[in-house]
Amino acid sequence: MTTEGLTVRPARTSDVATIRSVVAPLAEQRVLLDKEAVVYFESIQEFQVVQAPDGQIAGFGALHVMWEDLAEVRTLATAPAWRGHGVGHLLLDALIDRAVQLGVDRVFCLTFETEFFARHGFEVMADQSAVDPEVYSELLRSTDEGVAEFLDLARVKPNTLGNTRMILDLQSRVHP
Repeated sequence: MTTEGLTVRPARTSDVATIRSVVAPLAEQRVLLDKEAVVYFESIQEFQVVQAPDGQIAGFGALHVMWEDLAEVRTLATAPAWRGHGVGHLLLDALIDRAVQLGVDRVFCLTFETEFFARHGFEVMADQSAVDPEVYSELLRSTDEGVAEFLDLARVKPNTLGNTRMILDLQSRVHP
């Protein structure tokens, strides 16, 4: 299998069942957080999917804008049959391109796949100085759990998977 013939497109509501079925075993393995169906439907416009020529979903991921200059890559996953065939790279490139289109300067992720993200220019965050104190205080008002994870707030500590915070500065990005 190659990425030839694969198409990246915006997700549709009809893709939610497939997204949830791919996420379920990864959530059991504590690689991704499980979410209720309603959360996927509410955020479907953030998702991109990779569709195989036969119509099957090969992978998916979301880009969630957190602030004027900051977005997060969320729920990036590849269907088991497509792992190791470049689908994740195709998706991440599409999400980064979307971040550029939206005018975001930095893209954040929480991941166990540090080498994968590093190949796309992401770096491990040493601290939370990625946002200035004024933005930090604004982000504290968010009810979004992903924002709480980014800020490393104590209220999400029980749910933290033990993954690594990484960030990509789009203004200094070197393409892989």
